[in-house]
Amino acid sequence: MKVTICLTFCLLNALDVVSAKPLATRWPRDDGLNLSSENEDLVTNLPGQPNVDFRHYAGYVTVNEHNGRALFYWFYEAMTRPQEKPLVLWLNGGPGCSSVGYGATQEIGPFLVDTDGRGLQFNPYAWNKEANMLFLESPIGVGFSYSNTTNDYEMLGDDFTANDSYTFLHKWFLKFPSYRRRTFYIAGESYAGRYIPELTELIHDRNKDPSLYIDLKGILLGNPETSTAEDWQGLVDYAWSHAVVSDETHKIILRTCDFNSSDPWSSDECSDAVAEVLKQYKEIDIYSIYTSVCSSNSLESSQLLMKRTSKMMPRIMGGYDPCLDNYAKAFYNRLDVQKALHVSDGHLLRNWSICK
Repeated sequence: MKVTICLTFCLLNALDVVSAKPLATRWPRDDGLNLSSENEDLVTNLPGQPNVDFRHYAGYVTVNEHNGRALFYWFYEAMTRPQEKPLVLWLNGGPGCSSVGYGATQEIGPFLVDTDGRGLQFNPYAWNKEANMLFLESPIGVGFSYSNTTNDYEMLGDDFTANDSYTFLHKWFLKFPSYRRRTFYIAGESYAGRYIPELTELIHDRNKDPSLYIDLKGILLGNPETSTAEDWQGLVDYAWSHAVVSDETHKIILRTCDFNSSDPWSSDECSDAVAEVLKQYKEIDIYSIYTSVCSSNSLESSQLLMKRTSKMMPRIMGGYDPCLDNYAKAFYNRLDVQKALHVSDGHLLRNWSICK
């Protein structure tokens, strides 16, 4: 099988994503579909949802009946001609961060969390303009995904995650059989640089069985971690080159740390110097080192800005909003939201966090 590898979000070019206005309202759409397992997961009353003309589904897929292990997904049909568009699975990294909280509602999904956690804004740059987008919270313990067997959480690792994701895909195809032979891509960022190759290899090896065949055409990695040693070295060098830590701390790390070794923290000097890097990153936003960190004041400022600008989002107004994680946490920890996404019965609230 020929698999194309594409780096740094080139799906935007491959699928020719361009901006667009929200589509006309026809929700829910009546096209004579029979009731099925997929319609049980149809989202019809998501609080604060913009008016759109495409279906989306959310819910659980059980990947291990015996242990009660289930993964949560949110699937958006393509805005137009979904039957002709490819299927893209999106995975966030961390490891242990939510693809729903980040990818789906902060980055490339059609709905972006509002600044007060009360609603959603339409994303004109959503990837489901040109693809059917499937966001998966994986592994268990991430977002709404869970296991009823405590020992499962002690088994977590890249292999475990890949096997659960593979099982998820085949069981998801039972819910959505029309996508079973669809052109398929896997995309993601950060630690998904590990998750995606593991899952890709599993699909490739098991595709030898025609009954398990998945039409995987390529993988897409944005800012991926592919080597732990290089990731640590890059984090340290970036901190030093941007004056987050001193020349002295950087020199100590270069002299005493071997990130390629099985135990890079065996040296007290190395351990202390790296701890200094991490300490400094706790004081600033590691993802946007020149902007403010989220605080109660910045939350209030963002909400005031919203009121003064007819609800234009701060990211559109002029850049990075450090409180996006807080907005997502507020939104997904609402009973009415969890009920709409088929996570809760509307009475028992599940504790959702953006990273475990």
